[in-house]
Amino acid sequence: MGKVLLSFGHGYSARALARRLLPRGWRVLGTTRDPARAETLRAEGVTPLLWDRDDVAGALGEATHLLSSAGPTEAGDPVLARHRDAIAAAAPGLEWAGYLSTTGVYGDHQGGWVDEATPLSPSTTRGQRRVAAEAEWQSIPGLPLHIFRLAGIYGPGRGPFEKVRQGTARRIVKPGQVFSRIHVDDIAQVLEASIDRPRPGAVYNLCDDDPAPPEDVIAHAADLLGLPVPGAIPFDEAEMTPMARSFYAESKRVSNRRIKEELGVRLLHPDYRSGLRALLAEEG
Repeated sequence: MGKVLLSFGHGYSARALARRLLPRGWRVLGTTRDPARAETLRAEGVTPLLWDRDDVAGALGEATHLLSSAGPTEAGDPVLARHRDAIAAAAPGLEWAGYLSTTGVYGDHQGGWVDEATPLSPSTTRGQRRVAAEAEWQSIPGLPLHIFRLAGIYGPGRGPFEKVRQGTARRIVKPGQVFSRIHVDDIAQVLEASIDRPRPGAVYNLCDDDPAPPEDVIAHAADLLGLPVPGAIPFDEAEMTPMARSFYAESKRVSNRRIKEELGVRLLHPDYRSGLRALLAEEG
């Protein structure tokens, strides 16, 4: 029997994983709420499932593997709200299940290091919702669950170059602020490595080797483009949306040692400099 991945909320990271699995002969079923996106997924070799129209629960009967990328809302995890019973019924027949969470579950550590054993103490609403969603997924009996806590995601179509070119990039400086990041291609290779070496109950941080201040990333992008580096704006003086400001509420360095030691992963882009060079090269 062939391998079949059912991907809930088949978005940016899941599409990168599909690009690795499809050439290996996998079938990938991906849910979406948008009929237009369904055609895009079909063109990529993915079988689309419209969230409100197709038999998503029935697809669980075909799946050997399950991935959920759907973020929780104030009402909770949308996948489990609708399909918890079906997932619980299918759990014994699944070889692997993955849930994409966030390093925001660790909260603020004032630039200190965290790893998978660090207690969860989110300081934002988003992080609190993720902690609750993780616990809900973990409560499903017999589900071979793996939790992946993702740092800030970048990759094709999600880099700083366009804003730097347009002159709209801002170097907001908050002393001591550092973020961890992960290129989408590294997310995909970690997920594939976990699928190939399952360890139900495992939790993995997905990030690169170089937590860095956000203003350094913008400056490097400008240097790569040969454009002037945007001037620094003190955090206290910056006009920001509440969402943007909330990202600066937490500062931490995230350890990725476990993905290397347990999964044998060698990062394609171990720091933002490597990742940005690759993105620029891809642009041609």
